[in-house]
Amino acid sequence: MEEIEKSISFDGRDIRLKIGLLAPQAGGAVLVQSEDTAVLVAATRASGREGIDFLPLLVDYEERLYAAGRIPGGFLRREGRPPEKATLISRLIDRPLRPLFPGWMRDDIQVVATTLSLDELVPPDVLAVTGASLAVLLAQIPFNGPMAAVRVGLVGDDFIINPTYKEIESGDLDLIVAGSPEGIIMVEAGANQLPEQDMIEAIDFGYEAVRDLIQAQRDILKELGIEIATAETPEVDKTLEDFIRDRVTVPVKEVIGRFEKEKKVRDAALDEVKASLTAAIAELPAEDPVKLAAAANAKAVGNVFKDVTKVLMRRQIVEDGVRIDGRKLDEIRPISCRVGVLPARVHGSALFNRGLTQVMSVVTLGTPGDAQEMDDLHPDEKKRYLHHYNMPPYSVGETKPMRSPGRREVGHGALAERALIPILPKKEDFPYVLRVVSEVLSSNGSTSMGSVCGSTLALMDAGVPILKPVSGAAMGLIKEGEEIRILTDIQGIEDFLGDMDFKVAGTDTGITALQLDMKIHGLPMDIIAQAINQAKPARLHILDKMMQTINTPRTDMSPFAPRLLTIKIDPEFIGMIIGPGGKTIKGITEETGAKIDIEDTGIVTISAIDGEKAKRARSIIQGMTRKLNAGDVYAGKVTRIIPIGAFVEFLPGKEGMVHISQLADYRVGKVEDEVNLGDEVIVKVREIDSRGRINLTRLGIHPDEATAAREAATQA
Repeated sequence: MEEIEKSISFDGRDIRLKIGLLAPQAGGAVLVQSEDTAVLVAATRASGREGIDFLPLLVDYEERLYAAGRIPGGFLRREGRPPEKATLISRLIDRPLRPLFPGWMRDDIQVVATTLSLDELVPPDVLAVTGASLAVLLAQIPFNGPMAAVRVGLVGDDFIINPTYKEIESGDLDLIVAGSPEGIIMVEAGANQLPEQDMIEAIDFGYEAVRDLIQAQRDILKELGIEIATAETPEVDKTLEDFIRDRVTVPVKEVIGRFEKEKKVRDAALDEVKASLTAAIAELPAEDPVKLAAAANAKAVGNVFKDVTKVLMRRQIVEDGVRIDGRKLDEIRPISCRVGVLPARVHGSALFNRGLTQVMSVVTLGTPGDAQEMDDLHPDEKKRYLHHYNMPPYSVGETKPMRSPGRREVGHGALAERALIPILPKKEDFPYVLRVVSEVLSSNGSTSMGSVCGSTLALMDAGVPILKPVSGAAMGLIKEGEEIRILTDIQGIEDFLGDMDFKVAGTDTGITALQLDMKIHGLPMDIIAQAINQAKPARLHILDKMMQTINTPRTDMSPFAPRLLTIKIDPEFIGMIIGPGGKTIKGITEETGAKIDIEDTGIVTISAIDGEKAKRARSIIQGMTRKLNAGDVYAGKVTRIIPIGAFVEFLPGKEGMVHISQLADYRVGKVEDEVNLGDEVIVKVREIDSRGRINLTRLGIHPDEATAAREAATQA
């Protein structure tokens, strides 16, 4: 294939699409570059496997540390398990890509995006999303594209396309918009309580840039003479399908029309209808075409039954405006909340129920040393807020092996984390590292937003001084031709059989996080705006229920939470506090039982379950790092006696020597004639010599100075 390069500029920020240079044996490959960030995306298709009734799409995002000029750590000195950020980017690529493949596709498709070069200006994620679209098109895989994605930032009052890492960090918005020719297909956003109208304008602004990237892909394909593959839907024998529809349409419609609020009861009724269908097929003669078709495709009966249920549920919503559980389109399921559901050994806990969805969130307060080291390509070095999401199989009444968190769990935890970060206190005001674990105990839709609500309550229960409480709701959509219905607070079946899952989280002031996923090929901007606006009263209603449980953070923390004290020292004293081989800091820890974390900036954080131990460690460090001046007067204690003088500890961890000639204003024959071990004495700093040794004296001290020194020692 000949080499072709296409460049697009957004306010001086170029994106270059280069094909024909790399990965010639892949089905399709493209190098996407902006500044010094370059991502290679390759797509390959293989023949479908027997018995597959879903699209086996595999999307992998790979990071190589050579991209940032680094050598991996560890014994092997090579990349190992993908970091969390790589998992999230894999999901980011998958989400707008998957809905655009034809529903009948069963071939194995793999998309691999590899960051080959990374600077500290341009994130690679949105480049990889756009590259995935072009790679699939170049591989001539049937695909309803092109598709593209851009990032939108907010600097001051201006929206910008593809902001740098620094602009993202300093701005109030980090928004990713992906779209197809038919409209917006994915949104991912974190925001600092951005008003709904501003968010709508930002999404619209991003989609305009998406259109330019879509056109650029079309231009490349035209230049190469490649037509977008649009294979026809394979012909299917409808004998079995018609039989099933005739048998189950009426009973399924009757079950749906009961408006059953209990999921178990409704599922049992539908299972009964399905069982009668299976029995009816079994009674048919062996040579009957329906029975033969069912035997040839073991999953056909279940798939058609699901399709009938989907059609009838959607029709009821569109025509009657009533949902499967009898709710109105904008009605929220019953909500209940509790805090302090676990003993005080955990530092904060809450239970949030919305309908059958139940999430328990648990907070742990940690020290700065508990911050997570980020071992990936991106500039962030440490995370002080960690949000982890677990969804065991019993939460949906299933049994399966328990494994490490999958991509879904990682993604849901990251969404809740993003929703809550804007309302956390600044590190300077609350130096704790925070970990929240959301345990999904029962799932029937919108567990990620349940995690946001439960975690807000748990943080307040733990005494974390959050700026404002956050709530969230998941919006759904049913689109039948030109008829569109937006649903508030979708449950599991409405997500499974619907067209949209749009999660919106925020405070009463504005939005903190968005996540939109589509099952159709895109939505126009006016429908997106309608969904965002419809989510606001839902969020406020949920927030009101939460505030009835706890409306402000507790003023006291769990007695088992560490007490933190923070002081600022001159960085030149860091080495002295640590000591050779860490000897000094270990000694302070052993003496006081406190844990000490020191940052390069000179911020020292001292933690201990017992607050008095933390204060003792603070006093020692303050004493060690206090800058002394000749003439300063202190109350101290004699710690050592040698023939030529006495050593006095006059500040915690700091001592000096009173020479025998400075013990009294007359001749002293023996040190012990004036002082003994443990004696409390008043001393003055006489001088600090060139080697840093402190020489003290007991001479020339005014009585008022002595009184002040004693009072200061008592207060310390």
